[in-house]
Amino acid sequence: MSEASKGWSRNEMAARAAKELQDGFYVNLGIGIPTLVANYVPKDITVTLQSENGMLGIGPFPYPDEVDPDLINAGKQTISELPHSAYFDSAASFGMIRGGHIDLTVLGAMEVAENGDIANWMIPGKMIKGMGGAMDLVAGVKKIIVVMEHTSKNGDPKFIPACTLPLTGRNVVDMVITDLAVFQRPDHDSPFRLVEMAPGVTAEEIAAKTTAHYVS
Repeated sequence: MSEASKGWSRNEMAARAAKELQDGFYVNLGIGIPTLVANYVPKDITVTLQSENGMLGIGPFPYPDEVDPDLINAGKQTISELPHSAYFDSAASFGMIRGGHIDLTVLGAMEVAENGDIANWMIPGKMIKGMGGAMDLVAGVKKIIVVMEHTSKNGDPKFIPACTLPLTGRNVVDMVITDLAVFQRPDHDSPFRLVEMAPGVTAEEIAAKTTAHYVS
């Protein structure tokens, strides 16, 4: 297998995350790769997608000729609605999140620490849109999955011993899905375990590009 074909694409990472969805789940999808998860919900289950800006019941991303500029998610991306979609204000939306009514969230991240800390809302000195709902999501949602590239654009590991960027939440991440591998832990007192490798990727490559401690 050639170097270019190693690992998962963004869509394949989203599809892998979608395998963690269960029938009846209420799910929030973060900005970036996580939004693609909506296109890979298994057809044999029913999942209700929720957005912080006040929508419950989100369909897949629309094709260009299906775009409605009035239908957007919290990341200002165009989305589609379903026959049962419901709309409400953001206060009610965050009440759902803070009240523990969302089963799972899929978030992007700039860094994840080996103890489950996550940094995903700012890089000091750079312009940002704001923290969005991430801090509420990691505090109120039952299961936290992070989907991110394994390394930064300059090749630095993103799954590391301790986050260097401002934290979004402490000891909250349950699963990390990257373009190279999947790491999971059964509870927040246990270390992450390498549970799956992407096609063409070796354990040695993952170890070389990961500074966080994990169990093989």
